[in-house]
Amino acid sequence: MSQKTDKRRRSSTITEGPARTPNRAMLRAMGYTDADFGKPIVGVANGYSTITPCNMGLNALTDRAVAALEGAGAKAQTFGTITVSDGISMGTPGMKYSLASREVIADAIETACEAESMDGVIALGGCDKNMPGAMIAMARMNIPAIFVYGGTIKPGKLDGEDLTVVSAFEAVGQYAAHKIDDARLKKVECNACPGAGACGGMFTANTMSSAFEAMGLSLPYSSTMAAEDEEKADSAAAAAEALVAAIEADIRPRDLLTREAFENAISVIMAMGGSTNAVLHLLAIAHAAEVELTIDDFERIRGRVPVFCDLKPSGRFVIVDLHRAGGVPQVMKMLLEAGLLHGDCRTVTGRTLAEVLADVPARPPAGQEVIRPIDDPLYKTGHLAILKGNLAEEGGVAKITGLKKPAITGPARVFDSEEEAMAAILEDRIKAGDVVVIRYEGPKGGPGMREMLSPTSALVGRGLGESVGLITDGRFSGGTYGMVVGHVAPEAAAGGTIALVEEGDSVTIDAEARLLQLNVDDAELARRRERWSPRPPRAKRGVLAKYAKLVSTASKGAVTDADLF
Repeated sequence: MSQKTDKRRRSSTITEGPARTPNRAMLRAMGYTDADFGKPIVGVANGYSTITPCNMGLNALTDRAVAALEGAGAKAQTFGTITVSDGISMGTPGMKYSLASREVIADAIETACEAESMDGVIALGGCDKNMPGAMIAMARMNIPAIFVYGGTIKPGKLDGEDLTVVSAFEAVGQYAAHKIDDARLKKVECNACPGAGACGGMFTANTMSSAFEAMGLSLPYSSTMAAEDEEKADSAAAAAEALVAAIEADIRPRDLLTREAFENAISVIMAMGGSTNAVLHLLAIAHAAEVELTIDDFERIRGRVPVFCDLKPSGRFVIVDLHRAGGVPQVMKMLLEAGLLHGDCRTVTGRTLAEVLADVPARPPAGQEVIRPIDDPLYKTGHLAILKGNLAEEGGVAKITGLKKPAITGPARVFDSEEEAMAAILEDRIKAGDVVVIRYEGPKGGPGMREMLSPTSALVGRGLGESVGLITDGRFSGGTYGMVVGHVAPEAAAGGTIALVEEGDSVTIDAEARLLQLNVDDAELARRRERWSPRPPRAKRGVLAKYAKLVSTASKGAVTDADLF
């Protein structure tokens, strides 16, 4: 399909000649009249579900969007997309489906819109994979599109402290270490998540919503709104109206998803302390948009962008606090003033970022501590570092800010699954100075590249977050922090060096040197490699088997449509 197709693909096919009468007959069954057949038809990809609080408020937003589309002169066709709750499936075999669901969502949106020749699409999502999945589809199809984030959850409260879902995971580790009792654990569980919305810190969902706002595919301020506030529904309606205008103006995703736009997204994520998953998802979206972006671009931008937002998981505040302090526009304006943002990038509204930010103050508001002045940041450089070395020739991703000890060399404690590692942690078999290695959890090997929030939270809860290293070819939740490196590539299942690590080997993680090193001589590694052979696939049928067969390396975004021919 060419990047520039007819502006009104669907409406042109249902109004031309007798052969199109069956199309019209079926549409009349849904209430279409003669006057409707000349209107643009807009897909409404609704990620509503009662699987997770992230998505349970999306039906109300969808209703507002549909009403606004119809009021603006379009015809809406609503269809569903799936979601997987990372937080609920975390630490279980179900988590293997999480990253795979990103591809399912992208494929579903592409399938519905292309099969019905829709003129545009508005996607509404809340949980982690809804967002990159929708954006991948938008970039592939290149029809006018906009994304509506379902909104963040409000913080839970307990004894004057803000809680998030990560508080519950860490409480498990605290309980296992006998730091809290049953009653306290139950209170954390009951208070951590008070209602609708995605996880409340600068975790993956809020990271990606912020990135999309920075790239101009979502409306200003919409990425930090609370799910249950009225302004969120108002924003959904405004997004629908903006999409109809974009269809008329023929503004398409690839007009906006330029290399400069991706650089803007990376800069915003660095400034805000965003999730490691942003690396994986932005690489995948760039692949879909045919934009050249590599893992090394994140390291290059990290070196020049400071972290000046104090947000959980490693900071103090949650996303509703950021919203009150000015949200993503405030962060972008500060980056723009510092020469760290491409202000000439266009947005879905047709305006440039510089125009959108014209009335935003150059400095953050007084009386708040969420957004610091850019010349007085929390950290002088970004937090998402790309580590390389003989353990990760293609790279691994680490959050390096806030570490009291930026380097560790210790004996490897090797586990071939998350469950094995978690058992060792809870049974007190991991000690200060150890480097935990969790392998065969990569895109192919898992399959599905599970997030390791359970073991990392258990380490933090047991007081080992600063003294134990952890590396994995799996992923981390946006809620993870500490001396941890994920996305190690090549992965174990592909014969990466991580597959050759033996119990007790010396391993070095050096955040400042961006080094991930197995301290074993080359001759010994060569002998081990000769003895190594691929393991039989864990999944032999169904979605995970197909995913494992097709998925690329994590360093290229773990996409499933690379190099198919």
